[in-house]
Amino acid sequence: MDDMHANSPKTLRQDLLKQRKEFAAGAQYTQATEALITHLNAFLENGGASLLSIALYWPIQDELDLRSTLVAWSKNVSGRRLALPFARPDKHLDFYEWQDGDALIPSKHGVPEPDPNDLARPAISPDCILIPCVGWSRSNVNGKTHYWRLGYGGGYFDRTLADLRVKNPKLICIGIGFDWQKLDDAQWAAQTHDEPLDALLTESGYLR
Repeated sequence: MDDMHANSPKTLRQDLLKQRKEFAAGAQYTQATEALITHLNAFLENGGASLLSIALYWPIQDELDLRSTLVAWSKNVSGRRLALPFARPDKHLDFYEWQDGDALIPSKHGVPEPDPNDLARPAISPDCILIPCVGWSRSNVNGKTHYWRLGYGGGYFDRTLADLRVKNPKLICIGIGFDWQKLDDAQWAAQTHDEPLDALLTESGYLR
């Protein structure tokens, strides 16, 4: 019984968040962060060259801060737009255009969010979503590799992604994480309601 409890997603999540806090304060963090951002820039220049809108996240709890990299990307070519998620009461996310310097409103979870009533910042259906991972895993099914995200447990993201993929089959969803966050099957396995990521970005590269 104790072993089962030790591997519950809640306990695992708490352990990983504690590890992330320690990692963010440690000596390896800067190097790993710089490497990941280098890989992100390479993706944006190559595979992501045709993207016009990217949804990013406002970093909380030692999540990797990609804002300045993406603001630079958006300013590089006219017509490019950035968006931030807004959590609806029905546990889905909507994405609204975000520009550097916009006033944001803290959600009930304490995450700064766009104002859905701001007419100057319309809702966007993004071409690409970048989403931070608390942990991640990889599975092979019939010779095809899938990457999975362990998040904060609210389920917002899986619901939203399932809806968005129906509307936009070309949507690219990329998990942002570090190599040490990789989980094996004994620690955590994706559930049937979990949506796979299209790719994963770590300090080792762009994995898809």
